[in-house]
Amino acid sequence: MATTTNPPPKESKKKDDKKDEDLSDEDLALKQQLELYVERVQDSEPGVQKLALESMRQEIRSATSSMTSVPKPLKFLRPHYGTLKSYYESMGESDLKRYLADILSVLALTMSAEGERESLKYRLLGSDGDIGSWGHEYVRNLAGEISQEYTKRQLVEEAPTNDLVELVKQIVAFHMKHNAEPEAVDLLMEVEDLDLLIDYVDSTNYKRTCLYLTSSASYLPGPDDTLVLDIAYKIYLKFEELTSALRIALFLDNLQYVKQLFTMCNDLLQKKQFCYILSRHGVDITLDEEMVMDADEREALQEIVNNAKLSEGYLNLARDVEVMEAKSPEDIYKVHLIDGRASAGASVDSARQNLAATFVNAFVNAGFGQDKLMTVTSEASSGGTGTGTGTGTGTGSWLFKNKEHGKASAAASHGMILLWDIDSGLSQLDKYLHSNDNHVLAGSLLGVGIVSCNVNNDCDPALALLAEYINREDPTVRIGAIMGLGLAYAGAQNEQIRGLLSPIIGDNRTPLDVAAFTAISLGLVYVGSCNEEVAQTIIIALMERSESELDEPLCRFLVLGLGLLYLGKQESVEATAEVSKTFDEKIRKYCDMILLSCAYAGTGNVLKVQNLLGHCSQHLEKGEFHQGPAVLGIAMVAMAEELGLDMSIRSLEHLLQYGEQNIRRAVPLALGLLCISNPKVNVMDTLSRLSHDTDSEVAMAAIISLGLIGAGTNNARIAGMLRNLSSYYYKEASLLFCVRIAQGLVHLGKGLLTLAPYHSERFLLSPTALAGIITMLHASLDMKSIILGKYHYVLYFLVLAMQPRMLMTVDEELKPISVPVRVGQAVDVVGQAGRPKTITGFQTHSTPVLLAAGERAELATEKYLPISPILEGFVILKTNPDYHEDN
Repeated sequence: MATTTNPPPKESKKKDDKKDEDLSDEDLALKQQLELYVERVQDSEPGVQKLALESMRQEIRSATSSMTSVPKPLKFLRPHYGTLKSYYESMGESDLKRYLADILSVLALTMSAEGERESLKYRLLGSDGDIGSWGHEYVRNLAGEISQEYTKRQLVEEAPTNDLVELVKQIVAFHMKHNAEPEAVDLLMEVEDLDLLIDYVDSTNYKRTCLYLTSSASYLPGPDDTLVLDIAYKIYLKFEELTSALRIALFLDNLQYVKQLFTMCNDLLQKKQFCYILSRHGVDITLDEEMVMDADEREALQEIVNNAKLSEGYLNLARDVEVMEAKSPEDIYKVHLIDGRASAGASVDSARQNLAATFVNAFVNAGFGQDKLMTVTSEASSGGTGTGTGTGTGTGSWLFKNKEHGKASAAASHGMILLWDIDSGLSQLDKYLHSNDNHVLAGSLLGVGIVSCNVNNDCDPALALLAEYINREDPTVRIGAIMGLGLAYAGAQNEQIRGLLSPIIGDNRTPLDVAAFTAISLGLVYVGSCNEEVAQTIIIALMERSESELDEPLCRFLVLGLGLLYLGKQESVEATAEVSKTFDEKIRKYCDMILLSCAYAGTGNVLKVQNLLGHCSQHLEKGEFHQGPAVLGIAMVAMAEELGLDMSIRSLEHLLQYGEQNIRRAVPLALGLLCISNPKVNVMDTLSRLSHDTDSEVAMAAIISLGLIGAGTNNARIAGMLRNLSSYYYKEASLLFCVRIAQGLVHLGKGLLTLAPYHSERFLLSPTALAGIITMLHASLDMKSIILGKYHYVLYFLVLAMQPRMLMTVDEELKPISVPVRVGQAVDVVGQAGRPKTITGFQTHSTPVLLAAGERAELATEKYLPISPILEGFVILKTNPDYHEDN
């Protein structure tokens, strides 16, 4: 047998010689040198051994500093790895043995078999020297082996991990020192000990560390995601970066944290900036003495939280951009740009077209306080028309160009034009409150709600005005008052309103439409609060409604109201979801979808998206209507971060190809939600294709969604598409109505507003804004009976999401000041070393400026320092004490 195995060594000997010939003289010398060291390590003299180990160590260290290829010493020592290992086993305990273990640990980097974790094994047996001196690659490899070892030990009961933790501390310290914060964070996550991080961050790297923590949160499974954010919050506190800590507190929806920040903060300016952030997020919080000691300061701060200055700031922006002049619907339709036939049909004064013009006018002039239809005060025009309603102004003339329920939307549109301006809004709506026409009355009540939307007032005028109308005979008036309350107090969790509205749902004699709007209003007021009493009320109502009523499209609003209570609250929904399994089978699945999609809205939870996609893949008999909400649910869950968003756009494309009719009708709406106020070209093209679909429901949904993705952007391409559609559908009233609504949305607030529910660099999701958008989208799932029926005023739910897309800089007295800022496309700099640029392709403007989706601003002057690191909305600037103007 021996004879057969002999020849190969000869060959390999030749090969070896050949190899040696290839090596340069230097390398050959190094190779022989190392081989000598290996022999000497096995010498019986400890002195000789020590010297050999020292020399070997020097060689390896000097070579591992650059890691582009395998270092030569590691390459030449490869054949001797086994020899050294077996010799190590035979040595007695001594310093030398530990010394050798260190070297074996480094050799194992290239030598050890996959999954053996020998590098770690010898490291733990070796001396406690500095890890970093062996080079980055070694440390990185160790970190990988530690996480594998930790996972393995977790499976074994009682396995101690102390030895690993010591090593982890060394590695984390090394990484933090060498700008590798993400690797330190990852290692600590693997060994489930993220708290250690706080001790290792310093003022040079805490921002990068926190940026990595916050952006990785959306990819982590619960409860890790909240844990990561908690750590980031603590780090921000440690370095007194309180504004950033506040953003995290709001993301976690943790009001205790918010209070803690107010109590900790002694700087009044910083508190004012907090208040601007709270008001933009739509948090309804009353400042108490602990949070702000001084009563006058407290009042001033509460005013900011209440958004009292929003209207003023918005009008300042409008003056600056020079768009104060009122626009009429004709200015938006631009009929003269369309070829031929459409203009002929447009002259007919139909109620449907007037209603469309009402909405367009309201959307375009939202918040400007003046327009050409509702607020005209020419005595002459109305002198001759004695309409008998006692309106002595020209507004009457437009109001009565609308039929019955159209008048409600027309009167409410007056509230939209005076958006956020409570004082003049209520005084101008007052005249309709005395109307004998129930539709006008209902519209004016809704208008009161719209004016007060996102703005709080200490004396609660909306509640005082609307409360007396909610139990009137006429269902339209009741709906107007109830929806008005929902808009005015969205997110306020106001007990008084619960007391007023709960009995209405609980009463079986309440007409279904009134009950449906009451459920939505309660859902809005208690959005994301998981309030059990409200949930109970709606659940009982759903159980008691008759079978025929459960078939009504409006019945779905009851379910949606229930879903809004759990918006973004994840597991908290489970108890209610169990109860919903006992509902009538007509709405059981529907309820399941709504609760699931609301509870996980904005979380980016991949498993929930898969679950919802599963429901969309079934081919069902007619009459099942739970797939629509499942499709919208995919968009609601996946809108949390860019990656998931792009993936879900692709999944929705597949649903278009293979899905049933009821799924196809929901897909355009889901696309509209994913890209709201952010016209992505690929989505625009898909919607443009669908807007000519043979199924008119799909076409209508696509047209409305074109309006949503372009909302407030004045996007010329979408405007052109809609003009062409208006001539294509000039004979079809319903589709033309949708085109008009979309045209109004694209020019929302003359291009100064946005509907995007995300703010603060797409980190925070405003729950009330999202609630308003999804309510409107769920209504659009059944266009014919709701939006094209007599409930077109559900379009006003969008007012909850309307916000100026501006950056307004104010000085320490909160007066606007103009400073130069650079505005450009935001760049994702997470995990990049150094200080990379955060924006690209920027232009320099002076504030106030408009920010489009995906844009970011930074100050272009060093004269001022912003109080908030994120320039959006209202930002307070303080003078930089170190700034010297160069003469």
